[in-house]
Amino acid sequence: MTSRPEHLPERLALISDVQAAEYITSGLLEGREDVPSIALNKVAEPLDQNDERFQLHRVRDLIDDAMDRFQDERPTTADAWLAPRLHETLRLTRREAAEKQLWTYIALGVAPDYVVWRHLPEPRPEGSRGPVARDKFIGPHYKQAFSRLWWAAELFRDGPDYGPVVVACGNQDMLNSALRLDIIDHRPTALALVGLLRDGIVRTGREVNALAPAVNAAAATLLYDVIAPDVERNEEPLREWIEEAASALPSPRIDLPVGPEEDRVPESAVQTLASHFEELFADAPVRGRTQDERH
Repeated sequence: MTSRPEHLPERLALISDVQAAEYITSGLLEGREDVPSIALNKVAEPLDQNDERFQLHRVRDLIDDAMDRFQDERPTTADAWLAPRLHETLRLTRREAAEKQLWTYIALGVAPDYVVWRHLPEPRPEGSRGPVARDKFIGPHYKQAFSRLWWAAELFRDGPDYGPVVVACGNQDMLNSALRLDIIDHRPTALALVGLLRDGIVRTGREVNALAPAVNAAAATLLYDVIAPDVERNEEPLREWIEEAASALPSPRIDLPVGPEEDRVPESAVQTLASHFEELFADAPVRGRTQDERH
């Protein structure tokens, strides 16, 4: 199995898809080879030496703990634990998190062993395995191994509260489907979807995959931000939270971390959309659901 990189510099870095392509070999995707970490770091661009957020060991220590904690469980269970802690550890702005080269570097230069461990497909009946999907190293934000976790934490948190993130990331179909939707940037929409999952109204992957497109399609005619307005975003709590990174302790491993002290989403807005989404779900075509089960 792919191993932890032998060479880990002090700082996180950036690496482009073109530079990364040389190191994403079939052997790596099959878990048979390691990334030549010294060679990779020669072409990577280290991040700001004066920014405490970009210390590599804080991210690597967190990933080591995730792999150790979930080594005897299905790797998918690590998502709900790692997502809020990765978000709290890095303390990025959305503009910084949109830098694809950062996530590519974390996947290849910091934790290729985690990417293989987490995303290597289950063995086939005859015992063989398929390769890790290439987009787990260099894919879009909703597929790349670490970017998807950061964005899930960013979009599903309720101000400083990462509780909804744990619920969302505990269902792979919610995590995989919702992150593709532009409407998930509207916080009441995100939390209403999580509420249906938390309350057991939506349970299975099939149900999530029926709900998400129904909610997205309805947004074309019903403006969610009008019927369920969010509070105006204040950037100051995020700036303060980022500035505190230099003195922050490592992200807690048992209790949930605390995000920026932004205003929470209005409960009335969440309830308005949750009721509407429940009605949409009642009529959504769920594969395998009978007419009696709908009503």
